[in-house]
Amino acid sequence: MTDTSPAQTSALVLFSGGQDSATCLAWALERYARVETVGFDYGQRHAVEMAARLRVRDGMAIALPDFAERLGPDHVVDLTGFGAIGETALTTDRAIEIGARGLPTTFVPGRNLVFLSVAAALADRRGLDVLVGGMCETDFSGYPDCRRDTIEAVSRALTLGLDKPVPIETPLMALTKAQTWALADRIGGAPLVDLIVDESHTCYRGDRAHRHAWGYGCGECPACELRAAGWAEWTAAR
Repeated sequence: MTDTSPAQTSALVLFSGGQDSATCLAWALERYARVETVGFDYGQRHAVEMAARLRVRDGMAIALPDFAERLGPDHVVDLTGFGAIGETALTTDRAIEIGARGLPTTFVPGRNLVFLSVAAALADRRGLDVLVGGMCETDFSGYPDCRRDTIEAVSRALTLGLDKPVPIETPLMALTKAQTWALADRIGGAPLVDLIVDESHTCYRGDRAHRHAWGYGCGECPACELRAAGWAEWTAAR
């Protein structure tokens, strides 16, 4: 991880509105003088994800009042054409299971590679120095584009392609979900944890009808299971 100072750097956070990206946004606001966010409409089956990201962004100013002035504009990029290529359980009506390649059907081929390339182009035009993403390989869910080696390779490729340094910060890369909850608590205490519980959205099935101690979701999909297990571990250790 690079050594940065809010007085010297700015960041663009890849922001989906889920638990991980919400924690990354708080992490970035703590460190950088100027922070912008980017979201991607890639044809997700559940529009609740795009709605959640706006609620979480708006709530950050209340949860983290000391950093509110650092939060700049939000950007949304239309990648629905790309999303249609994958035909995964996140973009079409199909079962969430392990596919023939041993990868979950929620895996969107090349998603993070495309997201990071588009984010790098946007950051270049906006004069933002660092990309921040919520990729994590500790709670590995079968996504090869979340691995540290992948992210480092993308950073090198973008640095070559743009002829300038393109650092990609992944503050959750080595953290479990329990440690991610703990990080949010350290940064913003109960107000930030409550915001993430009430407003962020991680459930693959788009369930906003069922509220659990850890937030809304079906409670059965892999994303909900990881989030619930992390919450249980974190709360047990407090």
